[in-house]
Amino acid sequence: MSDCKRVYRFGTDAQGTCVTEGDKSMNFVLGGKGANLAEMSRIGLPVPGGFTITCQTCVEYSGAGNVWPEGALDEIVAAEVDLEVRCGKKLGDASDPLLVSVRSGAPFSMPGMMDTVLNLGLNDDSVQGLIAQTQNPRFAWDSYRRFIQMFSNVVMGVDADLFENALT
Repeated sequence: MSDCKRVYRFGTDAQGTCVTEGDKSMNFVLGGKGANLAEMSRIGLPVPGGFTITCQTCVEYSGAGNVWPEGALDEIVAAEVDLEVRCGKKLGDASDPLLVSVRSGAPFSMPGMMDTVLNLGLNDDSVQGLIAQTQNPRFAWDSYRRFIQMFSNVVMGVDADLFENALT
């Protein structure tokens, strides 16, 4: 197991105590977005909780042919479980889903840098929970459609125009 810290939390715990582990000075560790989210959380702005995977981890992953460095997945899974506990929600839960955004934000241009994927956590079951919570089926189904479109394009390489053309 590596001694290198690969995941940094930001936001508050279930009791409202700040658990943020980074700050604005950590731009080269957390990337621009990660460092700024940490700083906003640290100064008390109402930023939804989350975690940041370090830039170094991403560089190592990419450099090893998309193989995670030793211990990285364990830290990511632990951060996911911690986030679920802090939010009181679970990813993919059919009645009260935790939805997260996945964003990249390195301090410099990196090959293969990923675009944003919103609404990670929506699926055929959890969209029903979002409908129940919002009483707005159109909003929930549109959110799910956007997630499928973004995931298909960003992660699977499917041309986004195929979705737009189908809607038109």
